[in-house]
Amino acid sequence: MSKNRIITLLTDFGLSDVYVGVMKGAIAQINPQLQVIDITHQIPSQNIAAARFCLMAAFAYFPAETVHVAVVDPGVGSNRRAVAVKCASCFLVGPDNGLFSGVLSRENALAKPVPTGATPTKRIAVVELTNPKYWRTPEPSSTFHGRDIFATAGAHLANGVPLEELGRAVSAASLVQLEIPNCAVTATGATGCVQYVDRFGNLITNIPNNCIIGNNWSVIISNSCDLIRIPSGKTYSDSKPGDLIAIIGSDGWLEIAVNGGSAQSVLQLEVGDKIEIILSGS
Repeated sequence: MSKNRIITLLTDFGLSDVYVGVMKGAIAQINPQLQVIDITHQIPSQNIAAARFCLMAAFAYFPAETVHVAVVDPGVGSNRRAVAVKCASCFLVGPDNGLFSGVLSRENALAKPVPTGATPTKRIAVVELTNPKYWRTPEPSSTFHGRDIFATAGAHLANGVPLEELGRAVSAASLVQLEIPNCAVTATGATGCVQYVDRFGNLITNIPNNCIIGNNWSVIISNSCDLIRIPSGKTYSDSKPGDLIAIIGSDGWLEIAVNGGSAQSVLQLEVGDKIEIILSGS
């Protein structure tokens, strides 16, 4: 039954405490041959939106059937569900709090249309992790489901246990969606929002590059009573040191940066704040 799938870990636990190492120990107790890869453990504390973005940005770079264990879980010990999800390209294990909504949106976007008359295949299957056989202990800690449920369930999945063995099936439509403003095309360009702020203070929006046509475009931001227009470029160094610039980042999203500085510090924008693009000729 052993599959030896890759497991990734993404948490807000940091590296100064034992939590990440203990999760890896729980995985190794099930199969020490499993390959465990750290995506990041530096998600800002309890920041589900940041975890959503980072997992969405990373999952496509791993082989098919990789098991992504993601634990940013301010509701640990409450009645929030613990879930495992099977997608077309991977498995997801963690709390049902919106953390997986970015990956699932990408999976849905990549789904091929079903031919007329054909029976649609089930792209996403979800179970609630209700079977204690696949927990580390039948009496898990109320504060460390990462160790007692998620790492262990993920290890069993990576080891070849079928998803349906881990618990009761639930509807994919019932999974929690993280509430952030959607991207929308407008008559003059597009609107969206900040979906992530990286450690350099770059503001990564949810406006994809396919919303931007041509080379002569800029970004306009409403800041209190002022409108700030930000010129576009191809690289951070296309602006003078200390100046704002709008570029398309490595993952294909519109990004606002400062050459040698922090766009977040300059603009005082946070995740969810709205952004508008004004395109060439507008």
